[in-house]
Order: sequence, then structure tokens, then C-alpha cells
Amino acid sequence: MRLDADGVRRMVGEVGCGDWLVLEDAVAALVEHYNSCDDELEVAVAERRDASFSVEVSVDSMAAWVNWVPAHGGKSVTADEVFAALAAGGVSYGIDQAAVTDLCSKSLPERVVVATGLAPENGRDTIFELLVADSRDRVPHVNEKGLMDFRDLGAIPLVVADQALMRRIPPTDGKPGRTIRGEVIDPLPGRNEGFAEHLVGAYVAQDDPDLLLAVFNGQPVRCARGVTVEQVLKVRNVNLASGNINFDGTVHVDGEVMPGMKVSATGDITVSGLVDGGELDAGGDVVIGGGIIAQAKVRAAGSVAARFAENAHIYAGTTIVISDSALQSDLQAMNQIVIGAKSPQRGRLTGGSTRAMLLIQVPILGAPTGGVTGVHLGVNPVLEARYQDLLHQIEKQKADEAKLEQIIKHLSKQGDHSGTLERVKATWQQTVQAWGRLLAEKELLEAQLTLIAGARLVVGVALSGAVDLSFGKKSLRLRRSFDAGTISVDDDRIVFTDPGGNVTAAA
Repeated sequence: MRLDADGVRRMVGEVGCGDWLVLEDAVAALVEHYNSCDDELEVAVAERRDASFSVEVSVDSMAAWVNWVPAHGGKSVTADEVFAALAAGGVSYGIDQAAVTDLCSKSLPERVVVATGLAPENGRDTIFELLVADSRDRVPHVNEKGLMDFRDLGAIPLVVADQALMRRIPPTDGKPGRTIRGEVIDPLPGRNEGFAEHLVGAYVAQDDPDLLLAVFNGQPVRCARGVTVEQVLKVRNVNLASGNINFDGTVHVDGEVMPGMKVSATGDITVSGLVDGGELDAGGDVVIGGGIIAQAKVRAAGSVAARFAENAHIYAGTTIVISDSALQSDLQAMNQIVIGAKSPQRGRLTGGSTRAMLLIQVPILGAPTGGVTGVHLGVNPVLEARYQDLLHQIEKQKADEAKLEQIIKHLSKQGDHSGTLERVKATWQQTVQAWGRLLAEKELLEAQLTLIAGARLVVGVALSGAVDLSFGKKSLRLRRSFDAGTISVDDDRIVFTDPGGNVTAAA
């Protein structure tokens, strides 16, 4: 009769040793010897073993595990013995008694978390709550597609003297944590910040140090840790009678800006009529009810909106919106340029040079006769330089974090004789948080750079005449007509996509 491994195990059970540990290698050797020759072989095929366990504590003392080996016919381990071993190892906090009790009944080896520390809850930073509805913010905001909503341009809110502008909500201290050894982990308190100093047109209430009020009537503008109130200067026309205007605040021109005249404002500039050969320079937005003509120059840190532009020079830090047409003009915006916002069937961009980072949108581009229309998309050297600088900072923070982690491991293993471990842990935690903030900014920049790669020219009606087009370093001279559609870069080539989604080479 041949012998097999199951038969050996069955015989072990028949002699009352079924709960012993079967030595599989010995069983295999016995079966092979028995089936191949008649010589006697004496070999131990099972043995009785007591249950055993070991305690493992993490480097940061925030978790403990028990490595469990069950009994095989031998003595079992009680929960009290595990508790005693944890206490001997210095584990006194966060012990999961149910997990320990359940572990002692396990019939298979297992590694189980039996104690968990409490992470500190860091404090919340100071919050500055804006109390003015629809206040301007000098920081441009874009939608999920990376584009600004041009329909919101032109709304200028006003406040009156002593009106509440902003409330400061103090930081919190946070909640301490504890290691499994019972050591208290101090939280990082929230960053305590006061209102910014020298806020023009705003003051802190005497009876409430956390409330910011307006000094006088004007336009509220949110800034870092506060709100400024820009006084509003109103003039009928800007001409030889009024002289040039250089104003610390917002300027409203109810009429026109005449040739050779200059208007400079730290805030917004609004002109109800034409800018005829004049020059505007705004620290905020520029809104022009009429047109920009006769080599007029308009520059804004924010957006520029006008009814039309002809032989004009316009620069915007965010977006340019022309309600009707732009002819023979030099336009540049760091975000988008929309032509024909209120004339979707006849708005036109012809001649000159038009440059934007993400989007140029126009109903009719170019003209069958006349000069060349230059269109340039997808370049932002400032953003790319910031991204490279950020990568360098992230690598440095990562290296610092790794060094501090090594120091923590060394002190935890060798003993903290100098009493510096907690300070090193706090510094390590701050470094990790700073690293996390940099990574978040990196993700945001990468999203923006991805948007740049998706820059596009949208033609609502038709493209005709001579158009020199470029996307970053890729350029194309268009000398044929297109109907409505979108021109973009796909698979390293410039393509035209019609409203039906059909894609063809733009060349």
C-alpha cells in the first residue's frame, strides 16, 4: 500500500496529536522514503508548540502591532499576557482591548494593530471674513476651464463711511495628541495674523479690534489681510481744461478722454465715451463705454472692456473683452481675448497683432482684402519660470524632511538624552506641512500649464484672408478660408475642428 501526505496527517490525528504542528517537509521526506524502499525511517512529522507573540512599536510611537503565532498542541497565550508585554514595552495609551482579546483566539498567524496614538489637531489659521458684497478682488479668478467670465466685467461696488468691511476671526490653538507611550504631542497653533498695516480708507473699530470699517465713501478692494477703500474721482471729460489725471483711487470719466491726455489710477478707470488718442493706465480694471481709437493706449493690471477698438494698443493682466470689433490694433492679455461679445454674428478681428495665453474668440477673423492679421496663443513665460522655481523648492523641502526623519529615528532608537526629540518632531511636522503646501501649488501650476497646452482660437462665423497663427513655438500661415470652428494643437500639429467634431489639418 502506498503512503501519501494526507494519510500521514490522518495517522497523526488518530494518535491524539491532531492539533500539533505538522512538519510538512518531514512528511514529504517520509512519504518519498516509504514509497521508494523497504528500509525503516524514524522521523518526527509533528511537534507540539506553545503560542507566541512579539510586540512591534512604530518609530514615531503612534502605533503598536502584535505579531501572533497560535499554539499547536501547546500552551496558549492569554490577553493578560499580551497586556503585560505592551506595558513592559511602554505602551499605555490607545490600546484596543477588543483587538487583543480577539487576537488570542486566532488559529492562524497574524499581525494586528493593538494600539493607536492620537494625532494632534493643528490650529486653524486666522480667517478674514469679507463683509462687503461683490467687492473687487485684485487677484484674478478663473473658472474650471481657466477662463474668466467676461459677463461680470464693469460692476463697481461702493461703500459708505463707517460701513463694516471685514471681520477677523482669531486662530485656534488646536488640540494636543498623544503617542501610545502616553507622551503629549503639542499641536501647531494656527497662524496669528492681524489686519494689514496702512490700509488706505479703512480703520479698525475702537470697540472691536477684529472689525474693519470704511473711513470714507468709495470703492472697496480686497487685498491680503484686509480691504482698502479707494476714493472715486469723477470728471466730465479729460482734456486740456482738466489736464492729465494721476489719482490714488478709482476714476470715473463721464465723457471722453481726448488726444494726448493721460489718466493714471491705482484703482479702476471707467470712461463712458471714447478714448480718442489718449492713454489710460489702471492698477485695476478699465471699462470703456465707447471705443478706443487713434493710437490710444490702454493698460490694466486687471481686465479691459470696451465697445470697439481701432488703431489701438491694449494690454490686460487678465482678459480683454471687445463688444463689437477690433481693427488694426495691438491686443495682449495674459488670459483670454473675446471679440464680438455683444455682436456674435458681425464682430470682427482684422489686422494688427492679438496675443493671449488661453483663448482668442471672435465671430469673424481676418478680411479677404487688406493686410495680415497676427494671432498668437499659448505662451506664459512668467508661469513657466515660477513652475521651475517651485520644483527646486520642493526638492529642497523633501531633502530637509528626509534628514529630520533620520534624526527622529536615531533619537528614538538611541535615546533622547538631550531632550531634543519633541522639538525635532515639531520641526519635521512643520517641514512636512510646508512641503504639502508647495505640492498643492505645484498641482495648481501644472493644471494651468495643461490649460496652456489646450489654448485655442474659436471662430464663430468664418476665417478669411491672410492670418499668421502661432501656438507657442508652432506657427502657421493661413491663406485659405474656414467656416465656424476651433483651431488648436492636437498630437503636435495645428488642427481645425468644425462644430460637428470633425478634425482636419489647418494647413
